[in-house]
Order: sequence, then C-alpha cells, then structure tokens
Amino acid sequence: MDAYLVDWLNLLVRWLHFIAGVAWIGSSFYFIWLDDHLQAPADPDDDAKGVGGEVWSVHGGGIYHAQKYRVAPSKMPQHLHWFKWEAYTTWASGIFLLALVYWHGAQVYLLPGDGALSAPAAIGIAIAYIVGGWFIYDVLCRSPLARDARVFAGVLLLLSSVLAWSLCELYSGRGAYIHFGAVLGTIMVANVFFVIIPGQKQMVAAVERGDTPDPEYGIRAKQRSVHNTYFTLPVLFVMTSNHYAMVYGHAYNWLILVGISLAGALIRVYFVARHKGQASPLPVVLAALLLVGIAWAVAPRQAAEAPADMSFAPVRSIIDARCTSCHSSNPTHPAVAAAPLGVMFDTEEQIIASAERIHHQTVVTRVMPIGNLTAMTEEERQIIAAWYRAMRSAP
Repeated sequence: MDAYLVDWLNLLVRWLHFIAGVAWIGSSFYFIWLDDHLQAPADPDDDAKGVGGEVWSVHGGGIYHAQKYRVAPSKMPQHLHWFKWEAYTTWASGIFLLALVYWHGAQVYLLPGDGALSAPAAIGIAIAYIVGGWFIYDVLCRSPLARDARVFAGVLLLLSSVLAWSLCELYSGRGAYIHFGAVLGTIMVANVFFVIIPGQKQMVAAVERGDTPDPEYGIRAKQRSVHNTYFTLPVLFVMTSNHYAMVYGHAYNWLILVGISLAGALIRVYFVARHKGQASPLPVVLAALLLVGIAWAVAPRQAAEAPADMSFAPVRSIIDARCTSCHSSNPTHPAVAAAPLGVMFDTEEQIIASAERIHHQTVVTRVMPIGNLTAMTEEERQIIAAWYRAMRSAP
C-alpha cells in the first residue's frame, strides 16, 4: 500500500479513535461518579416508584436531576438512550489502527528484529492473545474468585504481568505495549457487548412484558463497568507510550509496563473511593511511589568520558547507512512517505542539532533504527556514544 495513503488512513482513523475514546471514557467516568454520589430520594413518591437514588447537579448553565431505579421503572419511557456506540467505535477504530500500523507494517513495528517470528505467525499469535484474553477474563469473572474483590484483583495483576512479559519476549517493545493495550481494550468492549448491553436489554424486555426484571443482570453489568474503569488509565498509558522509547525500549520494559499500569489502576481506585467519601491517600501515594521509582530506575546512567578529538566522519557514515532511508527530505524506505516527526539527517548541521536525540534513541533506549532493519552494529552504537560524549565534554 502506498506509504502516503497509509499515513492519511493512520491520521484520520487515529483522530476518530481519539474522539470516540474521549466520548467512551468520559461517559464511563461520569456514570461511576454518578453512582457514587447518589442519595436516597427526597420525595417519598419517588421511593415508592422504585427510585433508589438521585443526584442534583449544575453544568453548562442548566440544573440537572438524575435518578436511578433500584431495578427498573414500572413502565419504560418512549425514548431511552443507550451508551454503547462510543465503546464499539473506539474498539473498531483501534483494531483498524493496530492492523494498519502493526500488522501491515509488522516488519517495521511489530517484529523484534531477531528473525525468530515471521509476520503471519506474529499476527496470528497477536489475534490469539486478544481473543484469548477476553475468554480467560470472562471465565474468571464467572468463577468464585470474583466474589472477593482483592483476590480477584491479585489474580488479574498476576495474569497481566504474565501477559506483559510474554508479549515483550515475542515482539518489539513498542509492538508488545500496544498489544497489551489491545487485550485490555478488547476486554473492556467485550464487557459492554456481551454482558452490559445484553443485561440491560433483558431488563428492558422484562419491564415491557410486565414482569419484574431480574436484578442479577444489573449487578453483573455493574461489576464489569467497575472493572472497565480500572482498566482505563492503563489503556490510556499504552495509547501514548509509543512516544516514549525510554519505557518500551528498556531491558525491563515488561516490568515498567506492569508498574505504570498498576499505578494507573491505583489512581482510579483512589478516585472511585473519593466519590463515595471513603478516600484513603494510600492508593495514590503508592501510585506516586511506583512512578517515581520507575522514573529513577530507567534514568540514563553517566558513561565514561570519551576523547575530545572524536571525529565526525565515521558518525556521518553510520547515519547515512543506517538512518537516512527514513530520516531524510527524500526517504527511500517504502513504508515511509515523509521523515518521521520531521527529523532529517541530510546535513552535518541537522545531525549535530539532533545529537542528543540520536544518542538517546540508538544508544540509551536502542529502539532505533526501528526493528534494527538497517542492521546497526554494536560497534556503530559505541562510535555514536563516544562521539556524543566528546561533544558534551568539548569546551
């Protein structure tokens, strides 16, 4: 596929994915907040009608009065809004992006560069992870383990750690991270499609038949909805992680992924408890300690000093051979229509201006050349390191 067309598809579908995700996450956060702020109805007639809670709020120049029924009203309204298309659109656009960028471009973005996996095998394994993740999670939710929230959370943390480690062993760091997010995101949308919406339809159908709805449908939907809110911040981190090679390119990238995901979940634990007026600072303190600890652990370490007279010529040869197929005003790589992020190494001035970036990407995180498609050697990385240190130590 033409690289220019791929770039436009990437841009437009990513935009759609972002918009739909904002709508889905916004409504999810709102309804968690709403549930946790409900108060007993002030009007006895509302209580008699089955209203379990209500909340008054002000927004955008209007006063709102929201009520939640303990199960359902005696008669359904003519117009009932369903919150589902935000979730479906987010997932569908995300899977399209995953296929476009990481499966279509598997040689560049997904495969680790050691030749251990073919592109078809890597894609097949990825699909198995995405589908299998939902089935394993769903079985756990229906098992006795789900009765104890802490035990269930511990099991999910253990399985998530195994998932992160195995993906990072199979794929490039960047590819592993995005597939970790794809597994979680698929669980979230499957909760909506297979549990939450069908349960709500059963409740609505019962009311329309004149039957008393089974409250179990609402209880099960609420369980999955709460799980979704805890998955949200880890998925959002994954969506932005491809900009930060310091995490996905690290030797312990899987552990960093687990740590930051856990921090995100702890932050949501704090806010959900805060909505209920039961907030303890412990979850957010633990999250902050995790993030500070990870930032310290992945920080670049000071290397030995290099001779100040390090020549530029060998560095220029390495850049020309290993980098300018993409980072040029006229890229020659078939998958690249324009220099990524506008970074070009056509002239000595451009290379020197990007010295810190080059050193960080090729020596510190070692994520460039991407997938090491141009076969940069260890000796060449050390030459770049020596040149950069010489530049830093020059008067």
